[in-house]
Amino acid sequence: MQQYRSPLVGRHGEVEDVAGVLRSAGAAARTLLVTGGAGTGKTAVLGEARRAAAKEGAKVLRLGWEGAQGPAGTAALADAVCGVLATIHDSRHLARVTVVRRAQSQTVGRGSEVALLSTLGEVLADTAQYVPFALIVDDTHRMPDPTASALGLLLRAFRPAGVPVVMAGRPMGPGQVSGARLPAAADRVLELPPLSSAEAGELIVQRLGRPVEPDLVTAVLRSLGPLAGSPAAVLSVLASLEERGGLLELDGRICLTVPEGGLRLTADATELGRLGWPDASPDAGTVGMAAALARLAEGAELRLDDLHRVRPLGGLPEAVGRALDDLVRDRVVTVDRDGGIAFAVPALAAALLTLSACRDVRSLHATITRSVTDRLGAAATGAAHPRLADHVAAAGPTLGAALAVPLLLAAARNSAKLDRSWGARSYHSALRHLPPHDTRTTGVLREAAALGLRYADHIGVLALGEPLLACLDVPHGGDRGALEWVTRAWTLSALHEHRSPHTDEHRSPHTDDADPRYGAALGRMPAAAVLAGLGGLYGIGPITPMTLRPGPTADHVPDADQESGSGAVPSPAEARLLAAAVGGGAEFERARRGLPRDALGEAALDRLRNAAAYGDLAGALEAVLGERYAGAGQSTAVQYHAMVREYLAGHWDSALSGARRIETRGRADGAAGVGQLARALAAEIQLVRGEFGRAREWLDLIPDSVSHPLVARARLGVRYWSGQGDEALEEAWRDVRRARESGLLAGVDRVLLRILSIALEGNNPGAMRRTLEEMETLHEESASPMTREVVLLGRGMVHGDADSALAAYRLARQRVDVPLRVDCCGCLAEVGDDPQLWLAEATRSGHALGMGRPIRSRLGAAARRRNVSLPRRRAAREGRSERDARLIAMVSEGSTNRQIAARLACSEKTVEQRLTRLFRRTGCRSRVELAAAWLDGSLARQGLVPDTGPRRHGGDGTALPTG
Repeated sequence: MQQYRSPLVGRHGEVEDVAGVLRSAGAAARTLLVTGGAGTGKTAVLGEARRAAAKEGAKVLRLGWEGAQGPAGTAALADAVCGVLATIHDSRHLARVTVVRRAQSQTVGRGSEVALLSTLGEVLADTAQYVPFALIVDDTHRMPDPTASALGLLLRAFRPAGVPVVMAGRPMGPGQVSGARLPAAADRVLELPPLSSAEAGELIVQRLGRPVEPDLVTAVLRSLGPLAGSPAAVLSVLASLEERGGLLELDGRICLTVPEGGLRLTADATELGRLGWPDASPDAGTVGMAAALARLAEGAELRLDDLHRVRPLGGLPEAVGRALDDLVRDRVVTVDRDGGIAFAVPALAAALLTLSACRDVRSLHATITRSVTDRLGAAATGAAHPRLADHVAAAGPTLGAALAVPLLLAAARNSAKLDRSWGARSYHSALRHLPPHDTRTTGVLREAAALGLRYADHIGVLALGEPLLACLDVPHGGDRGALEWVTRAWTLSALHEHRSPHTDEHRSPHTDDADPRYGAALGRMPAAAVLAGLGGLYGIGPITPMTLRPGPTADHVPDADQESGSGAVPSPAEARLLAAAVGGGAEFERARRGLPRDALGEAALDRLRNAAAYGDLAGALEAVLGERYAGAGQSTAVQYHAMVREYLAGHWDSALSGARRIETRGRADGAAGVGQLARALAAEIQLVRGEFGRAREWLDLIPDSVSHPLVARARLGVRYWSGQGDEALEEAWRDVRRARESGLLAGVDRVLLRILSIALEGNNPGAMRRTLEEMETLHEESASPMTREVVLLGRGMVHGDADSALAAYRLARQRVDVPLRVDCCGCLAEVGDDPQLWLAEATRSGHALGMGRPIRSRLGAAARRRNVSLPRRRAAREGRSERDARLIAMVSEGSTNRQIAARLACSEKTVEQRLTRLFRRTGCRSRVELAAAWLDGSLARQGLVPDTGPRRHGGDGTALPTG
């Protein structure tokens, strides 16, 4: 008989154990107690075990103690037993019920209750002789104490022979004496452990029905804290995300589109009480006070000292203090060594904030603040207790500016070195209290912007936009220079987050409706205008006329060009060099001469132009600013820079993951239009892999108004391979003309290379010559390293010049451009002396990229023309992939195929296929042998996998244990 396979994640063994008890009968009948915390799946395990036992013919009945009509105790238990007997239809069932009712009617005193229990045991045993059955008893922790005591005595002293019994409930606390009799009555206690992280990930995949982005699993588990192993809690967070539209499918994977701190349990008071209180059943008042405490802790860091100081005042402070004592006892809230108060489960706190009963606690924030300022004064309080600045911010207008501003500024200046997040929040709060005409406002703006740039907090700098624009409308005399610097800093941060400075950040990044105040500011500040103009050139918003006119000179901006740039903000001369990097060589050389001599070496200039070709603003800034560039942080530009690096290195799975991260981050921040070039690069990857549908989905996210060469290249490929050849080529040539007219030359070479590849595939010599001529003209104008590579490759493709193609290959290899290297190998396979060698190289690199029909068809045609076979990857090379190494590592850890599939975001069938290929490649006959060969290093020494396993090797190559 085929073994029943439970669909419950992480509970296969437990389901089989329970089903085995339910199938036992006669003398083999046993009693089992299943225990586990709230949401661990006790009821689900009983249900699956019941179905498994039923498939093998077992009859399983439920002891429905909840519907008993009699008083708690033996009478309620007798009612439940009669309910069971009523479901067993044979010639004796009426007689059995009559026996029980007669014994129940004679129950007077302790002795008669024992007699009733004896009767219940005898009747159940008699029934099982004629109709074998098993009993399940669920939610024993909710059973009234007298009823639980009676059930425990029945199973211990008058156990019905031949009747298997399975009970389920939470573990009993120390004070639950009656309930403690149930474990004593069981032959075995089966405790359901929390799900592991891998099992929780598998559950998420099973629930959503599609592979998920690993970041989603990480965020869900982090939001649940100690409840991360609770299936019910995991499913509750997923249900909440679905209700709010917090999930998005990209590339066939489910991604998270809400900020990680916004994950919460389903906002139902009953459900929150069941999952959030491990050892109690809270009433509505308790949940309401917990919500008030959650609101208080959300606004500011809360410590025990804060509540102790205000508790004697009575009212809300005293009520919150009493509630805190209970919540700590119930393990809902934790207190650290410093007295910091936090909810053990962040998702519970987030859910409590959504309840309608959640109170307004601004007055309590103000009371906590005044309890210190009344003794020390505002400025001294800010300096000594900078964390109280958050309470000031949360109190809002409840505290006046006379008290709030000195405290906030003192806190900001004293905490910036200790905790920059405190400092940033303090500056922002102070600006909400300071009017634009206040003499302190400009200085606070500068300090806040400098702090944000120093730590790459570009979202924080963007938040200064409103007070900055308000100040720009007010005469400030000598502070004008500081305001201009802040404007440039704000512009730089907008570009870092891929938001066009020329548009309202709350609208589409490609709308023409610009904020008039910012436009007026740019008109008065040419240095900021030059920086803002970089956006369109790097694929961030539209190309503006301001970008196209010559940059300001030293005559227009006194002493501007002599400025070396302040911190991470480029000087006007550096901004013009960044802009010129996307244009012609002559313009680039003029901009270069505007910098101090030897400011940048040739290597830095090459990195700048390579970055500009991909619209990689972070890479370009890093090349120009050097050590001044604050490249840390998680801005969109920094993430896109990492994506470009992974794309060029051939790590396309990581590059796609980066694109999905950029997309979901933008949606979480309310800026769904960011990352247009990341979308284009993701579309390019899927196109080359032959996933035309997914490539089209990425392109559909890009507005038609975006005409960057990277977008044009991807659009050309998708349209061409979708059967729109002539139309695709015409549109591509129009894109090339538009780019040249706008001065956006960087990246056009890649569009021309795709046009040439299409002409070569169509055997169109005229189109090939025209395209090569356009490439050479572009190189004469641009003179960039990338245009040189493309011209050399184009000569190899059109004229059969093997030397030029080989030179292009060497340059691409030196620059670490794997996609271009594959194109060079394909050309050398056509025109080189050893086609087999170049086909092998192209095949190996192409497989590393996950190549699809476009590359395979091109290489297959080359092999046929040269009358050679397309080489298959040798086993040693085929195995050299990080994905295989990761798969073997998970096998060696004992992970099941389902767990591996969840972690790799693929199907179990795919895992089985890859394992089969690994067995064939390595010669291992089982998972045990594969794990042993991995751990002792023999696979790496044979070249079958990269040497990245969890082990160390001695000098002789022998494996050394880790840890």
